[in-house]
Amino acid sequence: MGRMSENAEIQATTVTTDHILGTPWGKNRTRILMLGSGELGKEVTIELMRLGAWVCAADSYEGAPAAQVAHESRVLDMADPTALQALFDEIRPDIIVPEVEAIATEDLAAAAGSGIQVVPSADVASICMDRERLRVLAHEDLGLATTPYLFAGSLQELRRNAESVGYPCVVKPIMSSSGHGQSVVDSAEGIDAAWHEAQVGRRAAGAGSVSRVIVEALAPLDYELTVLTVSSSAGVVTCPPIGQRQEHGDYRESWQPAYVDPQVLSTAQDMASRAVRGLVSQARRSGERGWGVFGVELFVLDDGSVLFNEVSPRPHDTGMVTMISQRLSEFALHARAILGIPVTRDHVRLCIGPDRVAASHALVVHGEGEVGFGNVAQALACPDTDLRIFSKPVVHGHRRMAVALAVGDDETRARALAARVAGDLRQERS
Repeated sequence: MGRMSENAEIQATTVTTDHILGTPWGKNRTRILMLGSGELGKEVTIELMRLGAWVCAADSYEGAPAAQVAHESRVLDMADPTALQALFDEIRPDIIVPEVEAIATEDLAAAAGSGIQVVPSADVASICMDRERLRVLAHEDLGLATTPYLFAGSLQELRRNAESVGYPCVVKPIMSSSGHGQSVVDSAEGIDAAWHEAQVGRRAAGAGSVSRVIVEALAPLDYELTVLTVSSSAGVVTCPPIGQRQEHGDYRESWQPAYVDPQVLSTAQDMASRAVRGLVSQARRSGERGWGVFGVELFVLDDGSVLFNEVSPRPHDTGMVTMISQRLSEFALHARAILGIPVTRDHVRLCIGPDRVAASHALVVHGEGEVGFGNVAQALACPDTDLRIFSKPVVHGHRRMAVALAVGDDETRARALAARVAGDLRQERS
């Protein structure tokens, strides 16, 4: 594949989509199908319904967060092509919004081919679910800087390629997320265990197939950034950068804006824009729009250099902070973009005032069974705080059940206040 021009621009499209909104029970309603109904899908569903769309929320279990607020809901295995096609035939959506990775992508492609708008596109959804295709596009086609990497389809190939990349290294299944199946390997003695973890710990591990893996050098990481990037009928724009803290590859805290060196900021925003423009170009080549919010994940190294890591073709969990930091949250921006409403730089501005920082703190519950929360009044006594309780039916092992939000005079105070909100909640178990 030839490398695309680094200066290639995606022009604002002149195509407009005049969706009929405000008549969810009418004959001319705009029908939207959410594939994935977790906490992120719930917020997108609410924003779409505020704009007058009809929404059906689908997930693999009863009572998922978005299913609690949507007009209708369905329960199915979205990785099952037969079940997914039956759902498409029943709902007859105008727009399909994937919010999870475990989806039968061939059916998304067929839906797009029949004229249904897939967000951001069927091809982009498939690329972003596949670390191999995404890394090749980002590094080899778009010229974005990344960690050194190789791919492997067997344990023997992984052993050879890990030696080439060097230790320590990171081994990840090419199709997974949130740290599932990922291992940090310090020496050759850990490769067998890393291969095993990639096969059994990844999402969709029960599918029975052998997963290819990516092995990449462990970079001297200083910190990570998320740059939410919006593709709409007005073109591509980036939100102020978001700092984050993870545990075992899963989000725990985020804050916005992340005050970083001006050169790092410029490079990060440029890199995010180039990544999304490349994906939008891919969508356009297949006749799709490529509209929506993208969560571009970047590494900032000890020397200040910025590396591309991954991109999520949907709102990002670290972006939950935008529910308190931006005039329009990432969920509102996603809803606008996919409906053909233009999103410009003025739409992605912060609303917290100069020299203020917003923070989010995920509340992860461990255990089994139903979990509720008490002491909410005390937790939200401070006016600079907010809370989203996801209302997930049960916990099995550990599960993200709420997010606390806060605004402070600086990053330290904002993060501490958000953590205090989460800590003040009392877990009620039955």
